[in-house]
Amino acid sequence: MWRREAPHVLAALLRRHGRFDDCEDALQLALLAAAEQWPRDGVPHNPAGWLVRVASRRVVDQVRADTARRGREERAARLDRVDEGVAPSPRAGTEDDDAGRGDDTLNLLVLCTHPSLSPSSQVALMLRAVGGLTTREIADAFFVPEATTTRRITRAKATLREAGARFAHPDARTLAGRLPAVRQAVSLIYTTGHAARSRPGSSDGTLTTTAVHLARELCRRCPGDPENAGLLALLLLTQARRAARFTASGDLVPLDRQDRRLWDRDLMDEGVQALERALPVGYVGSFQLQASIAAVHADAADARDTDWAQILALYDMLERVDPTPAVSLGRAVATAEVHGPLAGLALLEGMPPPGSHRLLAARGHMFARAGLAEEARADLLRAASLTRSIPEQRYLNRLAADL
Repeated sequence: MWRREAPHVLAALLRRHGRFDDCEDALQLALLAAAEQWPRDGVPHNPAGWLVRVASRRVVDQVRADTARRGREERAARLDRVDEGVAPSPRAGTEDDDAGRGDDTLNLLVLCTHPSLSPSSQVALMLRAVGGLTTREIADAFFVPEATTTRRITRAKATLREAGARFAHPDARTLAGRLPAVRQAVSLIYTTGHAARSRPGSSDGTLTTTAVHLARELCRRCPGDPENAGLLALLLLTQARRAARFTASGDLVPLDRQDRRLWDRDLMDEGVQALERALPVGYVGSFQLQASIAAVHADAADARDTDWAQILALYDMLERVDPTPAVSLGRAVATAEVHGPLAGLALLEGMPPPGSHRLLAARGHMFARAGLAEEARADLLRAASLTRSIPEQRYLNRLAADL
């Protein structure tokens, strides 16, 4: 519940008090207070309003404590009036209104893509402010140490303060200029939530649901941008398979073995329709191509009917548009399906030394298909040791044991 409410509470605080760093710090303190008090005293009738009220008091306390800066006393007096229920502007509204504005999360994303921030800082800050991720979860998403992420977020908040960035409803030009960074953040929020569902104690889909909501908002606010529709299509087509990813006992089911009757056909249809709206525009970007690959999988009634030649052609295009290690790995897998495992292994040889469990798992599968059991077993066991997902560990260890 905290992760769901946090973006709206932060937006309400920003409308009232303005400074991102003060508001975000105050929200974290309010969340800590909630974690201590709610289990003991019960969840309040209006959780978001409770968080807004407590965090606002924290901001006021912080302002009072910092008397060295000019104008702090005057600002504290204004904030006192806010805390007593006097709205500083017509936009502030009531606690319920502040915590429930439909565009709050999207407006926060735009704030976090301020041009003064580096791309890595933008995404880290968005995952913290909108996704509600901990610094550890963000560090895992970036594959960097937790201390690095902490410094990155701290610097980002300081940069926003120095740049005088304000929380406001973006105009069309501002939104269009920041869309690439916003899309990347939405995608990473979804990917993080998707991965979290395979970890112990991480069964809720708050992050994936939030990401889909944000993708819908992007399409609503900028309906003419084909990459927005491509992003929405990709998330919907991926989300549609969620019920088939695990058995009732929690074991991982790979895509080629999933019971496709469990796939959500309504989400599939919506995803395909979003993709069809995007493709005729002319420009084809990364998210449109990724969604096209997902649509080919969705179109196959059985894994054996998958049109791997079409998928390989799409990966060829995608690697030209978005030449990342993940795309190169996907292209190698598609190549192995079309031209055989040795062809896929040849492509993997040109990639950097494997430090990711996904590359090792893919290579292990290819070795197994090529009849190289010893090499396959070594890669699969190494991949199992690197992933934090218990279902993936069980699956990879089982494959290695069966060789």
